This record gives sequence, structure tokens and C-alpha cells, in this order.
Amino acid sequence: MAMNMDGSKPIDLRDALFDAVHAMASKDPRVIFITADMGSWSLTRFREHLPGQFINIGISEQNMIGVAAGLALEGKRVFVYAIIPFLVLRCLEQIKVDLCMMNLPVTLIGGGPGLCYASDGPTHHAIEDVSVMRALPGMTIYNPCDQYAAQAAVRQAFDQQGPVYIRLDKGRYDIIHKPDAAFEDGVISLKSGAGLLIIGTGIMTQQALKIAEMLRPAACGVGIADLFRISPLPCRKLLDLIKKSTHIITLEEHVITGGIGSAISELLADNNLNIPLRRIGIADVYCSQYGCRECMRKSVGLDDVSIKNNIVKWIGAANC
Repeated sequence: MAMNMDGSKPIDLRDALFDAVHAMASKDPRVIFITADMGSWSLTRFREHLPGQFINIGISEQNMIGVAAGLALEGKRVFVYAIIPFLVLRCLEQIKVDLCMMNLPVTLIGGGPGLCYASDGPTHHAIEDVSVMRALPGMTIYNPCDQYAAQAAVRQAFDQQGPVYIRLDKGRYDIIHKPDAAFEDGVISLKSGAGLLIIGTGIMTQQALKIAEMLRPAACGVGIADLFRISPLPCRKLLDLIKKSTHIITLEEHVITGGIGSAISELLADNNLNIPLRRIGIADVYCSQYGCRECMRKSVGLDDVSIKNNIVKWIGAANC
């Protein structure tokens, strides 16, 4: 696992993000954090240090959105946190009516994307949230892949004048970006290549880098891009990368319907670009198996070997 610039080990993505909110709240009393009975080490510290800016609203997510909207109307900068199925899907009407229609600056932090909560079954999997949130006018979506991207998502969300959704994974992951990376661009090129371009998002960007190494023996000129901001899509930056490529792969732990693969398809169509695209994600099916996350990924073809074989089969080792 890669180390931080100061030699320390990476921290959990949740703690990195919550620490960034805590630091912001320490300087600005307008910042309010609301959780639906969710916890972590960083949130415990937040509650102890800033009790007047922390609300545990209990298991009442729909009510949480209404409270957040009311606080935002009174000039507060509100961050709310719950796991994705109960934040996005259970609260969709409230997010649409209370936040998007009034364009309120509330940041929704959705924990556990994709198959993160694998052992809890399909009720806790978050495989359609990007499709849903992309359809809401005015919603900005960030999907950080490492701790610095998670912290950048907080900074950018704070500066937004409308609603924001941050798709937040949990766990310690390799440091991919520098602290001062150009996150404001929305997409960051991690590896240049004149042939295949793999566009990842969230921790699937971590996997994209592994896949590029696996393809190296086949002399693959693989480029890697991290799609940090899913919506609004950073079209100009993406087009600069796409036009240098012969083939494109999108990689996401999400159903392929409406995810980043759909977003890139729309970008290609809107700009009359005839570049072959293959979307790699979860097929149009709910995952009814139970097990660890890696086991679940393998069952839906998102493990390293399956992805590599998918790519080679599509474009051929000779053309890779």
C-alpha cells in the first residue's frame, strides 16, 4: 500500500472526509453535520469537539433531508451522512423536492457504494445510485478514489451553491493523487497512453491501475483517467483525453445502465465521435449472493482477472 507524502500510512476514506468537514466546521459555525445514527472514529471526535454543530437524527433519513433543507434555508452549510440505499433511494422524493427544486447547498454523503456492504445482501448494495442522482437537475456528484480526493470533495462541496452528492467508500486505499492535484478539473489523467483509455471512478480507479499493469506484458499502451466528478461531466477535459485514444473502457462498481459508461456514451454521441467504447460494470441484475466484497466482485465479473480477460477478448491481445 502506498504511503503518504510524509511517510504515514493512508487513512480510511471516511475518516479523511469527516476530518475535512471537522476542520471546516471548527472555523465556520455555519457548518452542521447530521447523521442517521451512523458512526466512525472521526464522527465521535466531531460530536465531542463540536456538539452544537452535530446532530444524530436517528434512523429517520427522510426527516433528515427535511431538517437539512430547513437549516440550509437559514444560512447553514449542511452535510448529511447515511448509507447509500437509505440516503438516496429511501429519500429520493425529499432530495428532489426539498433540495434540488430549491437548489439548496446541502451535501449528501452516501456511504458504502457498489458492493461495499456485500455480506448484507442486495438491500444494502448501492449499484444504482449514480443513475438515480445523475437524473436530478442541479445535482453535483463526486466519487473520490483516495483520501486526498475525499478531502477535495468536501472543499468543492462547500463552495457549491446547490446540492452535492459524495459517493464515499470505506477502507484504506493506495494514495493515487497528490494533495494539490487539479481536482477542480473533474477528471485527472493518471497514466498516458496512445491506444486504450480506461476511465475509472471511485475505488475502481485503483483497480484500473492494476489492470494496466496486468496488460503490460501484452504491450498495451493503456491510459488511465480518474473520473472524480461524475456530474456535471467534465466534458472538455474528457474530450481531450478521449480524442487521443483508439478504444475506451469505462470501469465502475455500479450497474452499467445510467452509470459513467452511459455518461461517456452520451458524450461521444453528442460530439459525433466514433470511438469504440466498452462499458464494464454490473449487468442488469441484483446480486443475490452473500459473501465478501471480492467474492461478490468475482461473481459479477469485476475481479482483476475477469476485467483483464474482458478487455483482451474485446480488442484482442495483438491490438491491445
